[in-house]
This record gives sequence, C-alpha cells and structure tokens, in this order.
Amino acid sequence: MDVKGTYEVRTYGCQMNVHDSERLSGLLEGAGYTRAPEGSDGDADVVVFNTCAVRENADNKLYGNLGRLAPMKTKRPGMQIAVGGCLAQKDRDTIVKRAPWVDVVFGTHNIGKLPVLLERARVREEAQVEIAESLEAFPSTLPTRRESAYAAWVSISVGCNNTCTFCIVPALRGKEEDRRPGDILAEVEALVAEGVSEITLLGQNVNAYGSDLGDREAFSKLLRACGQIEGLERVRFTSPHPRDFTDDVIAAMAETPNVMPQLHMPMQSGSDTILRAMRRSYRQERFLGIIEKVRAAIPHAAISTDIIVGFPGETEEDFEQTMHAVREARFANAFTFQYSKRPGTPAADMEGQIPKEVVQERYMRLVALQEEISWEENKKQVGRTLEVMVAEGEGRKDGATHRLSGRAPDNRLVHFTKPADEVRPGDVVTVDITYAAPHHLLAEGPTLSVRRTRAGDAWEKRNAAPAQPQGVMLGIPTLGVPAPLPEAAAGCALPASS
Repeated sequence: MDVKGTYEVRTYGCQMNVHDSERLSGLLEGAGYTRAPEGSDGDADVVVFNTCAVRENADNKLYGNLGRLAPMKTKRPGMQIAVGGCLAQKDRDTIVKRAPWVDVVFGTHNIGKLPVLLERARVREEAQVEIAESLEAFPSTLPTRRESAYAAWVSISVGCNNTCTFCIVPALRGKEEDRRPGDILAEVEALVAEGVSEITLLGQNVNAYGSDLGDREAFSKLLRACGQIEGLERVRFTSPHPRDFTDDVIAAMAETPNVMPQLHMPMQSGSDTILRAMRRSYRQERFLGIIEKVRAAIPHAAISTDIIVGFPGETEEDFEQTMHAVREARFANAFTFQYSKRPGTPAADMEGQIPKEVVQERYMRLVALQEEISWEENKKQVGRTLEVMVAEGEGRKDGATHRLSGRAPDNRLVHFTKPADEVRPGDVVTVDITYAAPHHLLAEGPTLSVRRTRAGDAWEKRNAAPAQPQGVMLGIPTLGVPAPLPEAAAGCALPASS
C-alpha cells in the first residue's frame, strides 16, 4: 500500500468520541497514512478534529484551533483538515463558511466515510460536507488503532432515547440502536485473544441496552456472558441511567467475578424539583435506594457520579437537597459542573437562570463537601490488600518518586513502590495500602507479588515494534482506563448520562 503521509487526530469530549477516534485512526492507517510524531501540533498531512458540542465554548475553541492551522496549510501543499463529531453534526455548513480552508466535514453517523471524503476533496479540490442522519455502521465494526494494548472500549449501543433538557446528545447521535449480543461477545473474545484483559462496555445510556432488542434483561445477561470469557479479567461499563438500573443488573454485578465493584451513575441533582425540570425520570429517594441496594450486594463498591450546580430555577433549598444526597450517598468521587447554557437545549431558554457568582459559591461548597467525603472513603482503604492492574501514563510523578501506578478493582488510582521484578502495563501486582489522599491511594511498602499477564505480553509486543507516538489528544480530565477514561462535561451522555 502506498504511504499517503502522516495524520493527527485531536479529540474533545466523551468516551464515545475517544472510541470514535480510535476508529478514525484505524481508518486512516488502513488507507495508507501513518501517525504523526507526538507533539507535531498540526504538522501533519491530515489533521482531524473530533469535536464535542457539549463543552462550553466548544465552537470558539474549534475555530481558534482551525485558525492556527490556516497559515500552516498555506505553507504545506496538499495538507488536509477534517472536522467530525457532535459539533460537526450540529453546525454542518457553518464550519466551511467560517473556516473555508477546511476540506472535509463529517458527522457522528458516518465516520467510516472519512478516507473517501478526503480523497474526494483532493480530486475535486473543494470541501466535502457529508452529514448522515442515521447510523451507517457501529463504530466497533470499523478498523481500529486502539490506544491501549491491555484495555479496550466495546460499544454496545449508540444514541439515546432520553430527553434531558440540558443535553443535546440525543439530537446529534440519534435514537438508541443496540448491537446484537453475539456481535458484542465476538468482539470481546477477539480482543481477549489479542491480549486485552479489561474491557469497558460503552453506550450513551449503557444499561438501557436491550430496549431496541425487546429484552429488558439484555444488559444483565450481557454482563454474565462476559463473565464466561476465559482470560477476561476486568469488565466495566459506562454510563448507566438510574431509570434503567434494575435489580437484575445489581445481581449480575455481584455474582459475576470479573465485573468490577465500581459504578459511575450520574445523579445530576438531589432536588426532585430540579430533576423534574431536567426531565430526569427518577427522584432523590429512588437514586439513593439504588445506591443502598448496590452497597448491600457489593460492600466494597466505589460509586461515582456527575452533578450539575446552578441549573435554571435552582433555589438554595434545591441546592441543599443536592448536598444532602451527597452526604447520604458518600460517593468515592463526583464530577461537578457549573451549569452553563448549551445552545440547542431546552434548558438554555428556561427562566430563572442563576447568576454566575451564586453558581460559583454553591459549586465551591459542593466541591469542599465531596473532597471531604472522598478523603474519608479513601482512608477506609488503608490496610487493605489490593490487586492493582499496572497502567500506562497515570502517575505523572512516577519517575521522580520511583513508583508505578495502576487501578484497583474499584477503579481507585493506586501509586505503589516500584518492585525489583520487571512490571509492565497490563500486569497485576498485589500491594498493601498504607496511605490515602482524596484522589489516590499509596502502597509505600514492598510489592507482595507480581503476576505477569497476557495483557503485559501484548503491551511488550506492541512497544517492541518501531516506536509509535502515543495518544489521541484529549482536552479533558481523566478517570482511569482505558487510555485513560475521560470525563465529559455535564450534559453529555458519557459519563454525564442523559
């Protein structure tokens, strides 16, 4: 195959976008492109922006980045720029009007067309804008260039049937469509055969899986089926919706050994009044009841959430209800967001928009409370012996501290003393927790054991090949693996599920 040049993919937004970007990379490599060196900063033959329409000022950030590439394109004959993702799905022709040097605009439903659209733009010497209104192919059926050798996303559904007033995702990704269970399990088995030992089942509303298939227990059945796959050590999923979180799912989590004791379930607000205004189909009592059931079945489960502060109409009493729910739920961590208008959502036009200074003050109170709870919950881990899957790139200070980092079964970040034995990402170590901080745990003593794994072998094999630059560029915070797991802005279905 002729080498066409280099490419760079820049990703913003939720896990679904990260998974899509792995596919975009795979498509481009399949078409003959090679990944540009790390830090090339636009110095590539093809630069792809995989955009998010949820984050505040997402459009300004995109056009600012496009503007910086315009002179580079002038100096580099043949360079092409493509814009995809949710903002492309929403703004369509506007992108080419504001940035006429863009070559390709594609949407969330037709990422598989990128190589064809690039070639068409090159031949016709004009921008190609193609936005499909419905899904053409599940992301997981397309070629891939996965970011991790040991952990992988597996898309089980796309789209969302909910109508949350703060969220534009259903309008951009469409109604829920489910993959067939056999296709999902075949992909998981293929990944495990390649050395992957941890998978994360991915969907805009992951536990609604089955609604498109006519089986209300399809998600719990899928979890149990994953438990039968030999060599699959860890199963996670994101993000569920409280409305669809049924007892059979809790039972499957508790009874399937490789389903990890971790749950990220967006609450958004603790006020019934605000939940109603958000069109969230549960109330505080229902949400806290689910938490209670999960803890009864899985005592060591770490539960995290998303919360929006300052939604239109939120009173001090409403906010206090959120604070009460946080105290009751005792989340391991919470991703808190100050409400800001998202064009195209019903909430943007609601009366009772809260002044910025009020939102900020409430936000700081909530963050302080959750920091206190997170630290208290982490302190309960001191003295426990945990199996930690070694991660890549999670401990920023590991080189200076002579430590390595990884994730406990409940997804808590653990820094541990580097053992004498060689340890690779994907391998598993057993350690005693000696210290807790609000956002991580420390194991300062000697490593009790090192278990070399097929996942570690896969990492070693990948890195023995000619060096490949790492990483889709993420302008967002992180929360674990794979690669690592990014946290989306409130309003996006992942993990701020709608």
